[in-house]
Amino acid sequence: MIFRSFLFTFLVIFSLNVAAVDYSIPMGRVKDTTDRVISILKDDSLGREARWDKIAALIYEGFDFRSMSQSVLATQWRRATEEERKKFTEFFSQYIEATYRSKIEAYTNQRIIYKDEVIKGNLGVVETIIIAGGTEIPVNYKLRKNENSWYAHDVVIEGVSLIANYRSTFAAIVKNEGMDGLMSDIQRRIQRYKEDNSADINAEG
Repeated sequence: MIFRSFLFTFLVIFSLNVAAVDYSIPMGRVKDTTDRVISILKDDSLGREARWDKIAALIYEGFDFRSMSQSVLATQWRRATEEERKKFTEFFSQYIEATYRSKIEAYTNQRIIYKDEVIKGNLGVVETIIIAGGTEIPVNYKLRKNENSWYAHDVVIEGVSLIANYRSTFAAIVKNEGMDGLMSDIQRRIQRYKEDNSADINAEG
């Protein structure tokens, strides 16, 4: 599915910082973050784990994971305790990182065309097109302004929202197993990705 194949660009776009970049506009955040992640990916002096450590640290700087978690849980967020909200936000951020690590590492010089940005109050959208293997994929990045900087909280690829996708998946789990069941499910998913990554590293060694 194209949605899953190219969600890695969400992470590629929103993970970096460069001096003298204008974060007061959404496009400034998007363009800057692209350059920094790609620079890390192309740095042959870094080992696999060192490269990922740098990218992962920047991911947490560029994402508004609490806002994302609130949108994903929807009405369940209001019912959850503050401890449940905190725990879910922590697990969800780890899950996003683990899920798309392999996709970020699979970057192969895809081109990004920046089309336009729309700003309404503290919300912004940056419209781009990803060129991959001759295929054009429209990708819209949704950002939220916090103080004087913009942070990512959703991506829409060919009309499909990352947040809506997870909301549907997690809502079904909460309905059947409750919040405890959802927490356990996410932890299991994170553990599987960690085990797969360890297996890949061992295979490379």
